[in-house]
Amino acid sequence: MAATSSMAESKDRELVFTRVFDAPRELVWKAWTEPQHVSQWWGPRGFTTTIHEMNVRPGGVWRQTMHGPDGADYPNESVFVEVVKPERISYTLAGGKKGDPSHQLEQTWTFEAQGDKTKVTLRMLFPSAAALEHVVKTYGAAEGATQTLDRLAEHLPTMREKDSYVAGDKEREVVITRVFDAPRELVFKAWTDPKMMKEWYGPKMFTNSVCELDVRVGGAWRIVMRGPDGAEYPGSGVYREIVKPERLVFTSEATDKDGKVILAGLATVTFAEEGGKTKLTLRARATAMVDYAVAYLGGMEAGWAQSLEKLDEELARG
Repeated sequence: MAATSSMAESKDRELVFTRVFDAPRELVWKAWTEPQHVSQWWGPRGFTTTIHEMNVRPGGVWRQTMHGPDGADYPNESVFVEVVKPERISYTLAGGKKGDPSHQLEQTWTFEAQGDKTKVTLRMLFPSAAALEHVVKTYGAAEGATQTLDRLAEHLPTMREKDSYVAGDKEREVVITRVFDAPRELVFKAWTDPKMMKEWYGPKMFTNSVCELDVRVGGAWRIVMRGPDGAEYPGSGVYREIVKPERLVFTSEATDKDGKVILAGLATVTFAEEGGKTKLTLRARATAMVDYAVAYLGGMEAGWAQSLEKLDEELARG
């Protein structure tokens, strides 16, 4: 009776969401527990997530910052209370808008196998009914949770298509093809003119404080991206092959704040004419030089795809 009474008393401070995903439980569990996947779907639409630490075990800490479309940061720190693979995860969470942490809660995710599908239930338990009401009104918690589950549903099929990439792999290759409504010479120029490249290179909400290109075989390039949180991400490399306006091949290195190389890669970009338009094919391979950089490999495809979306917008501006 006491347990029933306690459950009844929690209803006014609890949000519950249920979704059936068309994916096996092991895959859904993997999407939830591996940082390179979590960063691809966590948060409402328009948000990106930087995972600083994620140790999925009882007592383990999960620190991440969600970046809103308006540039606001929402830092969160969680401590895992229960981890029962592949059935259940629970943790306590504290976080909110940067400089204004305003909510604390307990979250429990359960994963129930239903044949080849998985029923996921998310329970968000707040310290009081007033706290729940505040977060729903201030942060749109209910809609945010729904959109997060939507994004997870969209991410799962990409995992099955690329199931050769698993946690612990230190190398990743992505291939992206896109047709731009612009002549080949202009698209090629956008990759070789520093003024143009500065405007589109990098994921959405990133800008470039430095863009230096010495476009010749053996010449160096250097770009410093600035994230929505103000953090800078320097990258550089050397041009290996230049066939104007058909082909570019260049190396890349990403470094930490001390100048240590954490990622190294090679990119090949080809430009083909298609009736006044340009078919661009990007093949990029990167290797994590340190273990913690493995998580960044999971965001390669999304980062390049967003860059090419920005390139499309830049070309449309003429």
